[in-house]
Amino acid sequence: MRPKVVAVGLSGGVDSSVSAYLLKAQGYKVFGLFMKNWQDEDSDCNAKKDLQDVEKVCETLDIEYHTINFEKQYFDNVFSKCLEDFKKGITPNPDILCNKEIKFNLFLKKALGLGADFLATGHYVQKELINNEFYLLKGSDPNKDQSYFLYTLKSSILKKVLFPIGHLTKKRVRQIAKEQNLVNHAKKDSTGICFIGKRKFSEFLSKFIQYQPGDIQSTDGEIIQKHQGLSFYTIGQRKGLKIGGKGDAWYVADKDLKTNTLTVAQGKNHPSLFASKLIAYKISWVVDGFSINTPYICSAKIRYRQADTPCTIEKIENDHITVSFENPQRAITKGQSIVFYKDNICLGGAVILDIFK
Repeated sequence: MRPKVVAVGLSGGVDSSVSAYLLKAQGYKVFGLFMKNWQDEDSDCNAKKDLQDVEKVCETLDIEYHTINFEKQYFDNVFSKCLEDFKKGITPNPDILCNKEIKFNLFLKKALGLGADFLATGHYVQKELINNEFYLLKGSDPNKDQSYFLYTLKSSILKKVLFPIGHLTKKRVRQIAKEQNLVNHAKKDSTGICFIGKRKFSEFLSKFIQYQPGDIQSTDGEIIQKHQGLSFYTIGQRKGLKIGGKGDAWYVADKDLKTNTLTVAQGKNHPSLFASKLIAYKISWVVDGFSINTPYICSAKIRYRQADTPCTIEKIENDHITVSFENPQRAITKGQSIVFYKDNICLGGAVILDIFK
């Protein structure tokens, strides 16, 4: 009986490299897949350095690897869609969209087309078969759990995907990498959006979106100064406002596209930064056919690395979902995702459409 074949999505980082090592140690036939999805000499994606690390890791593990170029697909299916949201003053999440459209769609199909039985990634999540359906579970390391970014994965996709390090802590992953003499055992984690790199967000976005200056006003309606354009700001943002004076720092509280006005609040815990209800759409449940009776009590995250917070799904109607929180939430942002949980099971999520304060 031939061993199962696994394509491991190698990024050049320690997580995917250890995933490849663990699978090979378990007896799978493993090969690597390196994906290139952004071309920009000015960016700090470090694609060349990452590819060099992939080459060295594959040499150490004695496995083959393939390089796949998805630059056009990424631009069309992820970046362009995000750009449209930014133009509308919405703050999208490119990582979630990339996982849905590229990594666990086109990339997965490519892996299977190359003869793999499974695609494996270095995400800190787990999966479990319950009543003949695969469920997405949080990673064991609460500081690294990435289920928030993967809520769009369907049970049918999870069937073909492996998460070899989901049960491990980051510390243990680095230990394994060092024990196996992997070149990237101490490599820093990648943070932020690849196509932006270390550049300022507004500086990058200005290449694609024209500045549209407007008024910055306080929550009392006092005009303070001008902003560059609503696309360049997000709810809860402090840096980049450049509002001087005494007292607490200022934070973005609201964006009004009709009047092109940016409202700011003074103080991190100003009441205008909090809301207790939202409407979301583009609902995606991990298990197809999943249904709930409303009101449905569960927990949710409105951003990555946020502690689960109790909430009630009040109603679901025409692909729109109304959610209320036990405690008001700070800086709920249109375009970001709300992801639902029952204990350590990720049920699915939706994109935030509107907020009620």
